[in-house]
Amino acid sequence: MSFPALIETLNWNRQKTLALIDGLAKLGDVQKVLGWRPGPNRAHIAWQLMHVAATDDRHVHVRILGGQPQDAEYVRRFAGGSTPDEEIPTVDDIKRYLDLQRKELLAYFTQLDDSKLNTKPNEQAPWTLGEWLRVLAWHEAHHQGQAHLTVNLYKEAHGIK
Repeated sequence: MSFPALIETLNWNRQKTLALIDGLAKLGDVQKVLGWRPGPNRAHIAWQLMHVAATDDRHVHVRILGGQPQDAEYVRRFAGGSTPDEEIPTVDDIKRYLDLQRKELLAYFTQLDDSKLNTKPNEQAPWTLGEWLRVLAWHEAHHQGQAHLTVNLYKEAHGIK
C-alpha cells in the first residue's frame, strides 16, 4: 500500500466522523447529546470524538516527531488513559481540533515518499510509518463507531427515532 492510498483511507474515515457530528444537530440540544454517557463513568460522545483528535496530536507531535503536543491540555483530557470529565467541548471546538490535528498529521505524511513506508521515525517508535497510518485509520474508525453506538443509545434512551 502507498502513502496516498493510506491517506485516502484517513480522509474517508474523517468524512464519516464529520457526518456523525453534523447529524447531532438533528437531535436537539447538541451540548446535551455530546455530554451524554451510556452508563456511569463511561465516556461521553464528545470524549470519543476529541480522543481521535488528541491521538493525532500526540502521535504526530510527540511519538513521531519527538516534541510536545500542540494542545497539551486537550491531550491530557482526551488522549488514551484519560478519564472523561464534565467539561463538554462544543461542536465547533471538536471540529476545529479534529481539523487542525488532521492537517498536522497530513503535513507530515504527505511530504514522505513510499520508500519510507517500512521505516520507523525513531528508534523508540513501535511501528513503521506505514503501520502508523494503518493504526490511526483503525483508531478513528474504532472511536467513531463507539460514538455512533453512543448516539444510538442516546436516541433510544430519549425516544428519538
